[in-house]
Amino acid sequence: MATRTHDGTVGSGYFAHRRPDGRIARFVARALGDGRSVLNVGAGAGSYENIGGTVTAVEPSASMRARRPDGLAPAVDAVAEDLPFADGAFDAAMTLFSVHQWSDVRAGLREMRRVTSGPVVVLTCDPALVRDFWLYAYAPAVLDAEARRYPPVDEIAAALGGAVSVEAVPIPLDCTDGFDEAYYGRPEMLLDPAARQACSAWSFVDDGAREHFDRALRDDLASGAWDARFGHLRSQPAYEGSLVVVRAL
Repeated sequence: MATRTHDGTVGSGYFAHRRPDGRIARFVARALGDGRSVLNVGAGAGSYENIGGTVTAVEPSASMRARRPDGLAPAVDAVAEDLPFADGAFDAAMTLFSVHQWSDVRAGLREMRRVTSGPVVVLTCDPALVRDFWLYAYAPAVLDAEARRYPPVDEIAAALGGAVSVEAVPIPLDCTDGFDEAYYGRPEMLLDPAARQACSAWSFVDDGAREHFDRALRDDLASGAWDARFGHLRSQPAYEGSLVVVRAL
């Protein structure tokens, strides 16, 4: 699930700012149910893997596989579109913050469905909701890029088939996993270039867009304009934005 820049490298702020949040992990664990064998596709360095069951990780990037901590089993070198497992080999499967990086989303999801006898869980962002976040007022090109990258939720549901549910994932105010919406009530955090680099969409805009964002947000924070429009978010315990879990049985 590591975030890569346009040239394929991981943003320098990624591992400092993208730390798994236990509350999101529990949400995913509930969606997976009580299956004993779990497949994790696009596993990256193993974030969110300690959520129950015996996890088999799949990760095509050698650099990400090398970053997995000693306590996790080595990841299988494979891609979502061609999983080297038998039909129904796993009780449950998940892919977290990864599906938008696949070369063929439908093929990858069909493969996950093929090798899983129980629920398939996709943690992703709904592109129809991405632009509803306050950041769009300051960096529209960033969220436009984000919306273009994520597959539509109905496309995910159609590829998985069966009984599909879609549920918004509440993002806590002090969320430790620093994707853009995690800072819904902490706008100052996004003035840190390292925090922005941990969110891949920022790598798809030029320096001018980043400089405009920085200047405009700093000005509005100093003048109180941001708080006049969005200040209620600073004390809102959780935020339901574009982050969703798609669950198929």
